[in-house]
Amino acid sequence: MTSPKNTPSPAVDASAETAPKTRPVRRAAQVMPATEGWKQAKDPGGRPLLQFKSPRVSQPPVHLADMTLPEREAKFKEMGLPAFRAKQLSVHYFQHYTTDPERMSDLPKDRRAEIVDTMFPKLLTEVKRLTTDNGDTIKFLWRLFDGSLVESVLMRYTGRVTLCVSSQCGCGMNCPFCATGQAGLTRNMSTAEILDQIVQANRVIAEGGLGHLRRDGGHDADRVTNIVFMGMGEPLANYKRVMNAVHRMVAEGPEGLGMSARGITVSTVGLAPAINKLAQEGLGITFALSLHAPDDELRDELIPVNDKWKVDEVLDAAYNYYKVTGRRVSIEYALIKDMNDHPWRAELLAKKLNQRGRGWVHVNPIPLNPTPGSIWTSSEPHVMQEFIDTLVEHGVPTTLRDTRGKEIDGACGQLAAAE
Repeated sequence: MTSPKNTPSPAVDASAETAPKTRPVRRAAQVMPATEGWKQAKDPGGRPLLQFKSPRVSQPPVHLADMTLPEREAKFKEMGLPAFRAKQLSVHYFQHYTTDPERMSDLPKDRRAEIVDTMFPKLLTEVKRLTTDNGDTIKFLWRLFDGSLVESVLMRYTGRVTLCVSSQCGCGMNCPFCATGQAGLTRNMSTAEILDQIVQANRVIAEGGLGHLRRDGGHDADRVTNIVFMGMGEPLANYKRVMNAVHRMVAEGPEGLGMSARGITVSTVGLAPAINKLAQEGLGITFALSLHAPDDELRDELIPVNDKWKVDEVLDAAYNYYKVTGRRVSIEYALIKDMNDHPWRAELLAKKLNQRGRGWVHVNPIPLNPTPGSIWTSSEPHVMQEFIDTLVEHGVPTTLRDTRGKEIDGACGQLAAAE
């Protein structure tokens, strides 16, 4: 699909009644999405190939974090050990962040190695760690048991620590701008592989590996407080394992990590049926929709899954999440120069959101990491500001996303792709 260059979309007229009259129309070029440096997999009809199910590949061995506490207790009984040992071992993993048998003095000395070998098969091996100059952001590259590479990013903010986690090896959504999707989907990650990213990050924090501590006497988080499923993979395409991981995150110790559900964000490119299913989980987590375009013409090209669930259907599902849970929805919108940053698109986005009500949504525009000469580059600062101002003028709460990790290839997939 193509759009006429230097010509505003007819959608400007559709929202003319509510559009501000004081700002002149910016007639920017229309750039359409295209892959750069790789060939996008397509189906016989010429559309980007989508993978919702992972290939039939072996999964990692069962780990303590894959099990509920009763399942752990049953496993210990199978090993001829009392059930209370499961709680002791769970405390070591979820609260002390260790799998080292030498640090488990409360377990039988003659059985420690056996217990650790059985309950803690090696899941994530650190391949590379990149840290920003000020020490507040760390990017990890992990190798899984089958050689697959995934990434997670640890970020310290004032009073909180956020970890961006991966949920799949690769991704099947085939978005043209995404480094993760270039090789397609290898497999879904297990519940424990998702959780082990958090436990290993907590270990790094406990060892003093995440810097940029406050000097004003205020509180510094001593563990991961916030999780965003915005790493490699489409979380809702690995629904069961992701939900198991979330339940383990919010479960009190020794069952799990004892995190607040409000600090957990699950993001999706728009799997509408799964969004509606998520609304019924009763977890109270934050839901984020990676929209990136309010019109189907552009979003069909930018987010290939839009072929299955169009913008209005996905926004209806997002609004339903708000109605069912009472939790405000986040709309993620990467601002890409001359592609999706036009004022009429801000007006159309505001119109579509306001049609469904007020107070249910918050928009997070995100500047892309600038790439000179590429079509995938950030909007100019004044264009970003105009886009934000337009949304705010239409009554849509909007905050420009703080970006981290540019100096360490912060966008997920960049590091793995380089290996």
